[in-house]
Amino acid sequence: MFAVKIHPRAKKNAIAGAVGDALKLSLTAPPVDGRANEACIEFLAKLLNLPRSSVSIASGRTGGRKLIRIIGMSAEEVRKHIKV
Repeated sequence: MFAVKIHPRAKKNAIAGAVGDALKLSLTAPPVDGRANEACIEFLAKLLNLPRSSVSIASGRTGGRKLIRIIGMSAEEVRKHIKV
């Protein structure tokens, strides 16, 4: 698992660096009706080349900081795909 900090309503979906121990994600989706959560899952699944079902939010569904769970990929493999 790893932490992310979501910046909703951004101009484009992208990794925007790190905030403390969390990966900062800029997402175009607004933080309403779970749309930013879905955008986060979809963005990370595409980035890691995994099915959406392999990426989930373990905690933080209603806040800007979330813990992400990845199934089917080691932490080392995730770090290789996510270069900050």
